[in-house]
Amino acid sequence: MISGTELQADADTTPVKRKKKLVRRNVPDRSQMLRRTVQFLFLALNIWIGVEFYLWVRFFETGGTSLRVERPPGVEGWLPIASLMNLKTLLVTGYVPGVHVAGMFLLIAFLAISFLFRKSFCSWLCPVGTVSEYLWRLGRDTFKKNFNLPRWLDIPLRSLKYILLGLFLYAVGSMSVEASRAFLEGPYGLISDVKMLNFFRYVGMTSAITLAMLVILSVFVQNFWCRYLCPYGALMGLAAFFSPARIRRNPETCIDCAKCAKACPSLLPVDRLITVQSVECTGCLECVAVCPADDALHMSLPRKRVLPAWAMAAAVCAIFLGVVAYAQLAGYWHTPIADAIYFDLIPRAHEFGHP
Repeated sequence: MISGTELQADADTTPVKRKKKLVRRNVPDRSQMLRRTVQFLFLALNIWIGVEFYLWVRFFETGGTSLRVERPPGVEGWLPIASLMNLKTLLVTGYVPGVHVAGMFLLIAFLAISFLFRKSFCSWLCPVGTVSEYLWRLGRDTFKKNFNLPRWLDIPLRSLKYILLGLFLYAVGSMSVEASRAFLEGPYGLISDVKMLNFFRYVGMTSAITLAMLVILSVFVQNFWCRYLCPYGALMGLAAFFSPARIRRNPETCIDCAKCAKACPSLLPVDRLITVQSVECTGCLECVAVCPADDALHMSLPRKRVLPAWAMAAAVCAIFLGVVAYAQLAGYWHTPIADAIYFDLIPRAHEFGHP
């Protein structure tokens, strides 16, 4: 899905001919310092989850002779298909499923964040988005530029992530609740998180070449994976389409320097819009950070109430932590599977193909 607002500006966005006086900000912008702090905290959390999950898997692979740790439910955030299945089950039946339910609550949290604050999950929390961002920054710092694909190629490629999302939604939507439950409670579904880990532990030649190509492309093209291929980001974009938060430009104080458009990682023409409504906007506030004019550009809520970066950071973290805390207190966070089942299935994970 591609928003037409990327090319359409309001009628009153015609550049003002008279020379405008630059009124600089009194307070330095700290939005990117806040965003990077949240990014790295969430990245560190995911690395910790990955290490703990690996140790947990090794305990069952070795027959209980290695270090015993608790299974981190947060790993289910990396199981988007299972999360979608469980969310559908919740919406249809009103009951919370029993397998991989932590992933469902994480999906709900991320959708809520994206709905309220644009697609901010992608630029504030997503570890893949964080790695992608620093890959293209590395490319820009090393080669002095990033490459932008021509528009005739960029638009069709951007459609790919929505096509992939459509296929996943069709697959999940066409399954009955009983079929979803049978899938998740079968051998493959119970250890789908282990299968995901093993994909990276025992990566094949084709997969390794594909991953290497994605890394290289991400160095030269801004957010290549996120912009063109990520169906999870496409889902967050659909939620963000209805977001009350918007980047808004004040044409009276804007000096038409176009720094905002040059800084936008999503390549949006911020300098030609009054309100940025595109689903590609990730709420990263990079455009706001580089704007030199006071009161010319800001993230705002309805009735033009300015949303400060600190408030946005606090709200994003509060929603995430609040949903996780609710799931834990309500007893939904952990998947209750007996150790005997894991001792049986995990060492034989390679035997179970996707149904």
